[in-house]
Amino acid sequence: MALARLLWRRRWRISAYPTVLEQSANAASRFVTTSAVDKTRRVSTTQPSIEGIKDIIAVASGKGGVGKSTTAVNLAVALGRRCGLKVGLLDADIYGPSIPTMMKLQGKPEVSQDLKMVPMENYGVKCMSIGFLVDKDSPIVWRGPMVMSALEKLTRGVTWGELDILVVDMPPGTGDAQLSISQRLQLTGALIVSTPQDIALLDARRGANMFRKVEVPILGLIENMSSFKCPHCGQHSHIFGHGGALRTANEMNMEFLGEIPLELEIRRTSDEGSPIVISAPNSTVSEAYNDIASKIMKRLQELGKANQMHPEILL
Repeated sequence: MALARLLWRRRWRISAYPTVLEQSANAASRFVTTSAVDKTRRVSTTQPSIEGIKDIIAVASGKGGVGKSTTAVNLAVALGRRCGLKVGLLDADIYGPSIPTMMKLQGKPEVSQDLKMVPMENYGVKCMSIGFLVDKDSPIVWRGPMVMSALEKLTRGVTWGELDILVVDMPPGTGDAQLSISQRLQLTGALIVSTPQDIALLDARRGANMFRKVEVPILGLIENMSSFKCPHCGQHSHIFGHGGALRTANEMNMEFLGEIPLELEIRRTSDEGSPIVISAPNSTVSEAYNDIASKIMKRLQELGKANQMHPEILL
């Protein structure tokens, strides 16, 4: 009887969320991978696992607070505007979703006849986030299996349509969620975002090594908040240090994709839900994002050619 009551309470708590997030122990266990380096069960990353999507890239960092989400949003918009791609943006940070605010999207997504969510769209980018499904100030107090099942619904439970690229704003760290996303979504590649500070770069190294363990190619390293330009005198100050990301990229044999400065307008436009590549397209910062987006496209083309020349064979 005690077990029955426990299961009933668990079922009631879960059913309180939208239908598309109803959980099951079996679905959760299927999403959690049993080993980060189980290569015999790994599927080739040459074909992303979501139908209709050509490439899936992760924007990741070893820790929070380095501007990962801001970078993901501006790169997603730049890939659509500058590179002419059909782009999707997935907010995989279940505990701290920020894409709804940064992309100025409100409300709940519609549900199609086959019970899949229809992504919300702004600035030409299709978006999905747990933030669309819960109240703005509600904490997400979920254990691992619930998070994994929610991520499954936010990826394969969405009618993404035909996309050239899906940008995944990864949660910070190197835990179960990051490993599961890396393997289950069969990522084409990963971007590492860090500030020049040594402490941030230590975690960036861990993040890069996690992707290498699950055989996800590293597209490159982005140095965010590289320097601050005084709006009064124009002098540059390297608040978080200088050259750390470039040095780390060289030491770890990663491509250094560029620097994004620390500017007030980036913060302001992010809070207002108007990415700086939209609100100030001719600014120096926007050009930096656009340049990185072009480099990402080049890296993806290189990886595509390499995969065609060296097909992966699994036993």
